[in-house]
Amino acid sequence: MKFPTLTALLVLGTAFATAEDKPAAAAKPAAAKEIVLFNGKSLDDWESVDVGGSGVVEVEGGLMIINQGENVSGAIYKKAAALPTTNYEITLEAKRLQGVDFFVGLTFPVGDVKHCATLVCGGWGGSVTGISCIDSLDASENNTSSYQRYNDDQWYAIKLRVTPKNISVWLGEKQVVDEDIEGKKIGVRPGPIESYLPLSLTTFNTTAAIRNVKLTPIPEPK
Repeated sequence: MKFPTLTALLVLGTAFATAEDKPAAAAKPAAAKEIVLFNGKSLDDWESVDVGGSGVVEVEGGLMIINQGENVSGAIYKKAAALPTTNYEITLEAKRLQGVDFFVGLTFPVGDVKHCATLVCGGWGGSVTGISCIDSLDASENNTSSYQRYNDDQWYAIKLRVTPKNISVWLGEKQVVDEDIEGKKIGVRPGPIESYLPLSLTTFNTTAAIRNVKLTPIPEPK
């Protein structure tokens, strides 16, 4: 039998020591799981609200259809109490089918369910986009306001991000809102939209189709 040499034993011992001393690789944090808010099959998780003259909300061909009314029309997400109120993103796709005002009114909580704001896409005649309200100024008056061109019957991908310090919005790849909210008063515009807290989708005098509505928690910024 051939025994290992002293040199071979030393090399082997060093290899074992190195393996034992090497720290285990840190586990990668699990990716946050997205929550489907509208599954394209039913409105079981949504409650239609009529504030007087509101259009009917229904499911058609896998889409949420918010029909045109004479006032704000839309539905509240009934399970909002189980969702995060900050450090989250909401994504959806929407298109205006008819009408001349906002086809997306996404009301959302900011920090808690008592403090909410509304992302308006296509308001004030069809183009104003922004957040209502910041320091009591609505989307047509504050720093988030911009004019965007929206074509009828064209899908628009929308992403909203809420953190304790910031509200951001993207239309497709284009960022249209980047607002520092520290120390600012956040609230919805007084009026019918107050009936749609804390999380809802609405339109005004407009019919819209909406699909792929999802919420994803995001890591707290360091």
